[in-house]
Amino acid sequence: MPAPCRRVTRPRWLPRPRRTARLRLTLTCGGLFLLTGAVLIASTYLLFGAVTPRSKNPGEPGPRIPVLLPKNGVSAVRLQERQFAQQLGKTAAAAQYASDVHRLLNTSMIALAIAAVLALVLGWFVAGRILRPVRAITATARRISVTNLHQRLALDGADEEFKNLGDTLDELFARLDVAFDAQQHFVANASHELRTPLTAERTLLQIALDDPYTTSEDWRSTAKEVLTANSAQERLIEALLALASSEAGLGHGERIDLPAICRNVLARPGPGAGAPGLQIETALRSAALDGDPGLIERLVANLVDNATGHNVTGGHVWVTTAATDGTAVLSVANTGPLIPASDVNRLFQPFQRLDFGRTHHNGHGLGLSIVKAIATAHGATITAGPRPEGGLSIEVTFPPPASCNHLAHSQTQTHHKLLPSPPQRSDDLRP
Repeated sequence: MPAPCRRVTRPRWLPRPRRTARLRLTLTCGGLFLLTGAVLIASTYLLFGAVTPRSKNPGEPGPRIPVLLPKNGVSAVRLQERQFAQQLGKTAAAAQYASDVHRLLNTSMIALAIAAVLALVLGWFVAGRILRPVRAITATARRISVTNLHQRLALDGADEEFKNLGDTLDELFARLDVAFDAQQHFVANASHELRTPLTAERTLLQIALDDPYTTSEDWRSTAKEVLTANSAQERLIEALLALASSEAGLGHGERIDLPAICRNVLARPGPGAGAPGLQIETALRSAALDGDPGLIERLVANLVDNATGHNVTGGHVWVTTAATDGTAVLSVANTGPLIPASDVNRLFQPFQRLDFGRTHHNGHGLGLSIVKAIATAHGATITAGPRPEGGLSIEVTFPPPASCNHLAHSQTQTHHKLLPSPPQRSDDLRP
C-alpha cells in the first residue's frame, strides 16, 4: 500500500508575505522584465543562427570543395586524406557552432538573472517612491477625526493623480468640518430652545405645588399655561423634523402647480393672525415645477408665515408667482422694520432671529432655514434682500421641470441684493 502524501506546510518562523500594492507592483514590473528578457534572448538566438554560415550547422552538409587532381597522377591515398581533412574541418566547425550557441545561452541566462534581481530591487524602491503619497494620505486620514477635522493633507507637487486625490479629500474634509460644526451648533441651539419651555413648565407646576392655598381655578390656569408651553414644544419638534426631512433630499418628484399650492396656503387661517390690519396681495400667474408637493407647500407656508409674522400693524404682504424662460419663480415680500443687508444671510441659519419690538411673531427661528433646505433639495436658487422701505423680499427660482432627475445635486445660493418693489396692484386682495 503506497504511503499517503504529506502536505508541505510553511514553517511557522517564515511569515506569509503581505499582499500589498507595493509588492504587487514590484512583482508585476519584475515579471514584465523577465518576459521582455526572454523574448530578447529568443530573438538573439534566432538572429545568431540566421547570420552564422550554414556550413557550421551540424545537420547540414558543407559546401562541396572541388578536388583538382594533377595530371601526373596522384595516388588514391592522397585523395582520401584530403577528403578526410575536409570532413574533420566540417566536424570542428559544427562543434564550434554548438559551443558558441551554448556559451551564448549561458551568458544570456546569467545576465538575465542578474538583471532580474536588480529589476526587482529597483522596482521595490521605485514602487515605494510612487506609493509614498498614498502612505501620506493614509496616515493623515487616520489622524483626522471629529475633533481635528481642520487638518488637511496639503500634498505638494505637480498636478498629478495623487495630488488630485489629496485635493479631493481635502475638499471632503472641509465639507465634513462645516457639517459637523453646523450639527453641533444646531444641537446646542435645539437643546436650548427645548430647555426653555421645559423649565417654564416645571416652574409653573412647582409654584402650584408649593402653594398650600392653590385652588382648582389656579390649577386650571396652570394647566392652560403648561398646555401652551407644550404646544410650543410640539411646533418646535415638528419644525425640527421638517428641517431634517428637507435636508435628506427628495423622496419623489412630480409635476406641481405652484399657484395652486399658494392658494391652498393662503386659504388657511394661520398666516396674518398676529398682525392687525395686515393685507395680503397676490399676483398668481401660471408656473409649474417638478418636486415634492408636501415640501413645496411647507416652503410656501414658511415664507408666508415669516412675511406675516415679521410685519407691522397695517402692513402688507405680496405673494407672486410667474414663469420666466420655463422656470417657476415664487416671490414673497413684506413690509416691516429695516433689516441690515449684512444680517440677511444669518436669517437662513437655524434658530436665528432679529429682535424687533414692532413685530408680531413668536416663532422658533427655523422657518427660513427650512425654506433653504427645501430649496436646496429642489435645486432652487434663493435671492433675498432687504426692502428700502423696510421688510424683506425673498425670491425662489426653481429649475425647469425637465431637470427633475438632477434636483438633489444643486446647491442653494443666498444673495444680498435689493429686489424691485412688489406690484401695488394684484389679482385679488385678502384683508
